[in-house]
Amino acid sequence: MQVLKFGGTSVANAENINKVVQILKEAAAREKIVVVASALGGTTDALLAAGTLASEGNEAYKEKLKELEQRHLDAVKALIPVSQQSGILSMVKKNCNEMEDICNGVFLLRELSHRTKDRIVSYGELISSRILSARLEADGVANVWKDARELIITDSHFTNATVDLNTTNEKIEAFFSASDAAVFVLPGFVASDANGITTTLGRGGSDYTAAILAAGLHASSLEIWTDVSGMMTADPRLVQNARVIPHISYQEAMELSHFGAKVIYPPTIQPVMKKNIPVWIKNTFAPGDFGTVIESGTVKNGNNIRGISSISRIALLSLEGSGMVGIPGFSRRLFEALANEQINVIIITQSSSEHSICVGIDEVFAGRAKAAVDKAFSHEIETGKVDPLQVEKNLSIVALVGDNMKSHPGISGKMFGTIGRNGVNVRAIAQGSSERNISAVIASSDVRKAINVLHEEFFETTYKQVNLFIIGVGNVGSRLLSQLEQQKEYLQENLRLQVRVVGIANSRNMLFNDEGISMQNWKEELAKSEAMNLDQFVRNIQLKNLRNSVFADVTANHEVAGCYASLLEKSVSVVACNKIACSADYSYYRKLKDLAREYNCQFLFETNVGAGLPVIGTLNDLLRSGDKVNRIEAVLSGTLNFVFNNYNGEKNFADVVKKAQEEGYTEPDPRLDLSGTDVMRKIMILARETGEKIEMNQIDNKTFMPESCMKGSVADFYSAMATEEAHFKKLYEEAQKAGKKLKFVAKYENGKASVGLQHIDQQHDFFHLYGKDNVVLFYTERYPDQPLVVKGAGAGAEVTASGVFADITRASKM
Repeated sequence: MQVLKFGGTSVANAENINKVVQILKEAAAREKIVVVASALGGTTDALLAAGTLASEGNEAYKEKLKELEQRHLDAVKALIPVSQQSGILSMVKKNCNEMEDICNGVFLLRELSHRTKDRIVSYGELISSRILSARLEADGVANVWKDARELIITDSHFTNATVDLNTTNEKIEAFFSASDAAVFVLPGFVASDANGITTTLGRGGSDYTAAILAAGLHASSLEIWTDVSGMMTADPRLVQNARVIPHISYQEAMELSHFGAKVIYPPTIQPVMKKNIPVWIKNTFAPGDFGTVIESGTVKNGNNIRGISSISRIALLSLEGSGMVGIPGFSRRLFEALANEQINVIIITQSSSEHSICVGIDEVFAGRAKAAVDKAFSHEIETGKVDPLQVEKNLSIVALVGDNMKSHPGISGKMFGTIGRNGVNVRAIAQGSSERNISAVIASSDVRKAINVLHEEFFETTYKQVNLFIIGVGNVGSRLLSQLEQQKEYLQENLRLQVRVVGIANSRNMLFNDEGISMQNWKEELAKSEAMNLDQFVRNIQLKNLRNSVFADVTANHEVAGCYASLLEKSVSVVACNKIACSADYSYYRKLKDLAREYNCQFLFETNVGAGLPVIGTLNDLLRSGDKVNRIEAVLSGTLNFVFNNYNGEKNFADVVKKAQEEGYTEPDPRLDLSGTDVMRKIMILARETGEKIEMNQIDNKTFMPESCMKGSVADFYSAMATEEAHFKKLYEEAQKAGKKLKFVAKYENGKASVGLQHIDQQHDFFHLYGKDNVVLFYTERYPDQPLVVKGAGAGAEVTASGVFADITRASKM
């Protein structure tokens, strides 16, 4: 004999019930079957709502009951031939009249007891199972309908009754052994106490009904038919790439269902596990899918983790005090106080110092729990031995479950390392001695992120998803977006990274899309999106709380540079093309570096020096390997190198600078380049990376620009340069006469830094530096005479974008 249970979605309407009938006909052709039906989807909630309205004196309950009655009548008319409808329609009307009578009584008394609740909600399963039985008869499938209340006997703990299994099994055996029928239909969820009064088995209790029947009948299998194709590795509403678990053990299934997996009701497993009856989770709407089989021995899937689950709305209760240390009985009294209030403890953890004990409960009971515990420990609280109970809300439990976790070291470290790198703070930890479950209490706002990164880490071998936010989509930023689109397949195939741009902004607008912004029409979408507000942009990143988040600043904006700290504190990695943060006060630079370390994220700024050249990366590799930097000499301005390589006294100096700006080599304000300020920033950043505490005012700048050129607007700057042409021509001619070239050189040595225009002779490494190229010479303990040289294009939108791209991939692979 086989037991099949159909959930509320499976019998939600006539169309679905017809699907159920087809499944049952195929099953009945193989062996005897027992069918357990839930109420039509949403009926139980509607009945509870009607009862509550009635108890509040709100006559709207009548309308709710009428809607329910009409829904069931419509189902009968759609399922049963007209000639056979009379009896079943009368049954629906009779039961609906009883429901209304009970609710009328509740309305008059303004009282809704648990006993009355059970009576009201029982009608959902009683009616639906009768309709299903009648539909089978109409289709030629003879069957016996049996009221489960006559078989399943419980105590009188209404709304969540405990089954008397001995009496129940006797009744099950007596009834089924006396019948020759091949198909039986019963309502799920409902039972009765020793006095014949209706009780229920708790929400989800139809699963339990089916399991009790399967165990009592020694069934060949139990099938739970629902609207998903089995138990999943994670909640598919939270994790897009969640997959079906084909095989799972009884113990693993119990752990997952206890920790929030909604596919199966937690008590369901126990009765069938004792009889070693396999449980199948099947999909009514895709009956051909394999589903999940729950059994004693499982097929190894090559993974130590079977699934990830969570429970929301948890309150954490912490009892602390020096008076607890070494004194027996505190734990017992705590649990006794909670048990007396019938409050279930979900998770327990205690420090080895015995100074505190922490338990997790349903948030609904937090107020009652605090009152009960504070009362139980009132004497200790008054004498200062114990603190009043601390209650934290808005928490959830995330759990890893798997039989194969046992004796496999490193899983806990992998779990906590993964969520820690994403800024998820763990409030409490618990692991059973069976090592089948590792649980962590975290903020409810972090659940989606935590489950996704854990699923990615333990189940997804294909790629890691990175969520990228970009401010600044002008010359460099737009090329960055093009490069990301161009390299999308390469990143996924070779680096196992899926980089999704989920937020972009310029000075006018900002655009967000959690599923990824289209790289084909981002300009059009951005132009019609909401107005840019930097505070709101940053706030959105924090509120979205997406896993593996990276923020890229492709601006030269002071305000944007000022928001890095608030992002790093949320474990959002920051990639800065903007030099302002790293060239600000040393204290801010140091703070950002420290925050990145503290919150397990990255603060990368390779393009601050040398655009796409690996200057900072090379310097850090030297230092990490134990080398010491003695001196740095560099040409760090692609703009100035371009200008002095192209100026020969024939064209005006101002025209050459203008050309450099038009080709995208200069800062938005070219005076930053020409004054040497940009080079000062770069050499200071390199000095700071060596460990030097240095500020801008400590750098000697031997500027070559006349003071008149540095006043007014950018237009005034160009006019003044034209006026000062003789000055620039003289600089060039003096170098030319000596057989040398003009180069704007930065130097760092012995804790001092300087920048300035120099005459470079033919033997120097800087002499043959053409176009917009940069070069950096590192003189170190290992490279004392022949320096380590980094040389190449040091300006240009394409190479700068590629440097930002490289930093994004580095941040993503942490």
